Amino acid sequence: MPVRPTAAPLLLATVLAATTLTACGSGSGSDPDTVKISFKQSTDNSVRVMDTYLADMKKQFEKANPGKKVELVPIKAPDSEYYTKLQQMLRSPKTAPDLVYEDTFLINSDITSGYLKPLDPYLDKWSGWGQFIDTAKAAAKAQDGKTYGVPDGTDTRGLWFDKGIFKKAGLPEDWQPKTWDDVLSAARTIKKKVPGVTPLNVYTGKPAGEAATMQGFEMLLYGTGDGQSDPLYDSASKKWIASGQAFKDSLGFVETVYKEKLGLDVPDALDPNIQTRIRGELLPEGKLGINLDGSWLPQDWLKGAGHEWPEWSQKLGLAYMPTQHGQAPGKVSMSGGWTWSIPAKAANPDLAFKFIETMQTKANAQKWYIANSGIAVRKDVAADPAYVQAQPGIKFFTDLVASTHYRPAYPAYPKVSTAIQEAMESVTTGDSSVDKAASGYDEELKAATDNQVIEK
Repeated sequence: MPVRPTAAPLLLATVLAATTLTACGSGSGSDPDTVKISFKQSTDNSVRVMDTYLADMKKQFEKANPGKKVELVPIKAPDSEYYTKLQQMLRSPKTAPDLVYEDTFLINSDITSGYLKPLDPYLDKWSGWGQFIDTAKAAAKAQDGKTYGVPDGTDTRGLWFDKGIFKKAGLPEDWQPKTWDDVLSAARTIKKKVPGVTPLNVYTGKPAGEAATMQGFEMLLYGTGDGQSDPLYDSASKKWIASGQAFKDSLGFVETVYKEKLGLDVPDALDPNIQTRIRGELLPEGKLGINLDGSWLPQDWLKGAGHEWPEWSQKLGLAYMPTQHGQAPGKVSMSGGWTWSIPAKAANPDLAFKFIETMQTKANAQKWYIANSGIAVRKDVAADPAYVQAQPGIKFFTDLVASTHYRPAYPAYPKVSTAIQEAMESVTTGDSSVDKAASGYDEELKAATDNQVIEK
C-alpha cells in the first residue's frame, strides 16, 4: 500500500484490513455448496451500485442452482487500501474467497505472486467468451499466455465541465480545448471570473492511488508523443523508460495546476476519499469547473444510485483531453477496467466460474454496463441500440476507445505507478522541483524494475 502522509490513515487501513480478514476468517472451504464473492464496495454509504447488482445476480444464481448459496464479502476501502486487503486475503486458503474483483492494473502482479488461477480450461468450453473484444481479453492475459480474469467492462477518460460555471466565465458551452494550454487558459479564466469554485481537478499524489496515475499523469504523458509509441515502456527492449522531457512536461502541468491554485487546496487534493467527494459533492453542487476524470461518473447520479442527479447531462459538458500541442491524433484517453478472477486458493472454483457465467449473459452484462456507466466489452451488447441510447455520455466515451491507450500491464507496473504518484505529490506540495521529482522517479523506477530502464 502506498505510504500515507500521516500515521492515522495507515493505522486505520491496518484495522480495516484486520476486520476484513476476520469477516472472511471462517475459510472458503467450510461449505462446498457456498461460493464466496469478494468485491470493492463504495466508500460512500449511499452508493450501492455494485451491491444492488450482485444481490440480483445472487438471487438469479441461487434460483438456477438449487442447494447452492452465494455469500457476498464486500471490502469497503479506497482503491489503494482495497488492493492491499485483497492481496492479504488471497495469501491463505482460510481467507481466500472463491471469486474476486481485480483491477486490470494489478492483475499481472497478483498472477506473478501465484494468487490467481488460470481460467483457460473454463473459457475453452464457454461460448460466451467469443463475444468479448480482443483488447479486453488481452487485459487479463499474463506473460505466460494464460488468461486469469473475465472483464466486466472497460472505461475511457476525458474532461467533464460545468456549463453554468463556463457561462459565468464567458467560456463556450460547447468547449473543446485543442492543447494543454487551452485547458489551463480556461481554468485561469474561471479562477478570475468565478470566485468560490475550483477551476480544475487533476488527481494527484499517493492518497489518490491509481486515479492520480491514470486519470491524472498518464492522460498527460500519453498525449506528449506521436500517439503510437508507449512513453512508459519500450516493448522492443522490454525495458521501462526513464523520465525525459515528456515526463517532465507532464509533471510541469501538474505543478502549474497547484502552484497557480487552479486546483483543489492541497490537503483536499491529497484526501484519500477525493474521488467520492468529486462525484458526490463538488460536481453536483456546482463547485468544480473542469474535471479530468472517467466515463463511470454517472453511476452515482442515476436513479437509486445514492446521489441522484437526473439533470447532470444538462449541467455538464464533455470534451476529449487534447494532446500537448494539438498534434495527431489530437485527443488522448486511457482505458483500464476490472475483471472477475478466481483465486488460486479458492475452495469452490467451479461454482465461482458458474457465477461468472450468470453475470455474463448478454442481458446481465448489459444491465451492469448501464448501471455502472461502463463501456461494453461484449460485441453483442455494444451493437445493441438499447445500450448506446441508455444514458447520455455513453456514445461519447465509447467513441474514445479508438483513441485510447492501455497501461503496460506487467508485474512491475504497480510499483512504477506508486513512483509516479510520489513524483506528482512532491510537485503538488512544492516539496520538489520538476527536475528533482523526475530524478527521484528515475531512482524509484530502477529499484522497481531491477534496473530494467532505458533513456529515450
